[in-house]
Amino acid sequence: MKPALLLLPFLLLSSAGKKVRWCTLSDAEQRKCSELSRALLSSSAPSALSAFTRMSCIRVHNTRDCIDKIRANKADVVSLDAGDVYSAVKVYGLTIAAKEVYPEGSCIFSVAVTRKGTLDIKGLKGSRSCHSGARWTSGWNLPLGFLLAQNDLLWDRGQPLSRAVSEYFNASCVPGVGLSSPELCALCQGQRSYLRDRNYFCETNGGEPFFDSEGAFRCLRSGIGEVAFLDHLAVLNATESDLDEYELLCPDGSTAPLTASATCHLGRGPGRALLTRKDFRKVAGRFITLAQQLFGAEGKEKARFELFSSAPFRGKDLLFRDATRRLRLVRDEEEDITQVLGLDYISLLQGLGHEGPSLSESLVRWCCISDAELHKCEEWALNVQSDPLVCIQADSMSGCIEKIKRNEADAVRLDATHSYFADICRLVPVAVEDYGPTFAVVLARKKGFGALGLQGLRGRRSCHGYEFSPAGWALPSRHIFLDASGNGTSAPCNLSTAYQAFFWKGCMPGQDGGPLCRVCLGAEAEGAGKGPSHCAANHGERYYGNRGALRQARCLLGDSDGRHYGDVAFVEHHDLLQNIEYESHHSGGGALDSVLSSFVLLCPNGTQATIMDGAQCNLGHVPPGIIVSRPIASTKIHRFLQKFQDLGTSFQLFQSQNYGGSDLLFKDNTKRLLSAINGNFRAIIGEPFFKMVESIFTCTKAGILDFCKRDSCTDPSRP
Repeated sequence: MKPALLLLPFLLLSSAGKKVRWCTLSDAEQRKCSELSRALLSSSAPSALSAFTRMSCIRVHNTRDCIDKIRANKADVVSLDAGDVYSAVKVYGLTIAAKEVYPEGSCIFSVAVTRKGTLDIKGLKGSRSCHSGARWTSGWNLPLGFLLAQNDLLWDRGQPLSRAVSEYFNASCVPGVGLSSPELCALCQGQRSYLRDRNYFCETNGGEPFFDSEGAFRCLRSGIGEVAFLDHLAVLNATESDLDEYELLCPDGSTAPLTASATCHLGRGPGRALLTRKDFRKVAGRFITLAQQLFGAEGKEKARFELFSSAPFRGKDLLFRDATRRLRLVRDEEEDITQVLGLDYISLLQGLGHEGPSLSESLVRWCCISDAELHKCEEWALNVQSDPLVCIQADSMSGCIEKIKRNEADAVRLDATHSYFADICRLVPVAVEDYGPTFAVVLARKKGFGALGLQGLRGRRSCHGYEFSPAGWALPSRHIFLDASGNGTSAPCNLSTAYQAFFWKGCMPGQDGGPLCRVCLGAEAEGAGKGPSHCAANHGERYYGNRGALRQARCLLGDSDGRHYGDVAFVEHHDLLQNIEYESHHSGGGALDSVLSSFVLLCPNGTQATIMDGAQCNLGHVPPGIIVSRPIASTKIHRFLQKFQDLGTSFQLFQSQNYGGSDLLFKDNTKRLLSAINGNFRAIIGEPFFKMVESIFTCTKAGILDFCKRDSCTDPSRP
């Protein structure tokens, strides 16, 4: 009976089924793979294995060989770094079968490790560096993206990035970089040979001692390198000796223990993923599911074989990262590569040239939110003498954030609230508009508003620059939505909904219909209240922005028949007089002196003040506008703006009158743009305003936040 029972799994496995061929990159991986194959054959669950004839292990020379063999149907599956995964999918047409999931999700942190007291992140130039692999997430892409964004590493896009790196470091070991950059292989220790199959020097192969994150750490430990760029998983289980001797370099110039990688790192990116051919993805998925059920972290036969352990084979991270908790299948119909690897990482790789030279890298793509802005931008482009300027159009500031995130545009000017969105979306500040102090004010007709305070505005007709605007939406909420005690500690949950309930009707461009779109007009060519520009969050809506809020408040200026459509306007005070004068002149609303004497500012304490007293009667300080970009493009945008301002042209960057609008691309009262490179949004916006909007959006809905919070690193509940 016993021999017959032993033969049963073999007989079932020998039935017509699929063969799975796994790529291995070292002798240790080959041993583990072979043992996995034997464990499958001897499993006590033969019925589950009947779909597969056997598992075989294909020893290859390096990661590129493995990709080639899978393409040629000479191998089927391999687990590779996300940098190689991207190239394999985009350039070679392979597909992702599964992602490794670690204790914190499916992403890794890139960390810079040094001996204590030897280096800091600001002084890496001229040091000897160890990298896990060329074009790899933790050893190349994230650290170089960081150094480029900090303007520490200078890269002329006309030359290979590897040349710029070789000039930055004194000597390096970057396995897989190729022989065209000998300085980047100078520290490697692999066996040299003129025979390709016997040459392991600077290869992405276990024969190179300094290959992968463990190898980069080994390079540092040996004293050959001074700084190692690797993923945080390699230091998770650091020895007491390592903890005493080494430290992490943090982006702010400080250092931290090896255990602090969650807060001291150079960036976060996707971990390893399993590659296969498109026609083999479903088979690979079934095989992965089976292997996990038997030998995964909670496998039924884990005692026989551990899928995510390499210690028995005298190695680390063999076939999979040892820190892997499970493999999450990727369903190709539901997820494209941007969802699997993340938009930030894809944009970084494109910026680093992983798809080859790109025309977009030599351009500055500025995002515009209306036809008027597009017109001004195109005039600006004709006056640029440095990087060519291309104008990209979106339908709102939120739309521009999304385009920049997707690498479809490079830069845009945002208000403080939208800058908070940009921060959540992991964009970065590049420059800040410079003008005097700006305050949010409430403008109303002198008659009809007693000492009721701002809460007495309930049921009135309101005029707002646009939804989410600091002066027209965010700052007023602190004063008009008060709790019973009157101290403003209990704001409504959804602020946009609360505004609709508070006012009778009005115009708040960007609202999705409702009473605060009833007074909006849309574009003049479309007719009142018709067409896609109606209540849109851009200059196509005639009542958009500070001037638009005055324009819609005909209570202020009146039309030729004396009609008015709003009772109160929430605007910025900085250009209030200019806007009133402009609107008064163009609407036939009377002389400026008459207008100034007929209207007042409503103060938070229930009093009133003249239009000139905005500095004393206001709802709060409005932070300056910020020009934002992706981290990898921030230095390019900074240089572009700096050159344009320094050279000077007849083109008036901060003037919009000639283009039929106001505050187009930038605020019209801007004096100049100040550098904010390497700055942070919280400091620029100011802690009080930042905390306020942070609190507001714990409940208030904003579609751009849903977009920005999609996290490819989070481990979803479903396998």
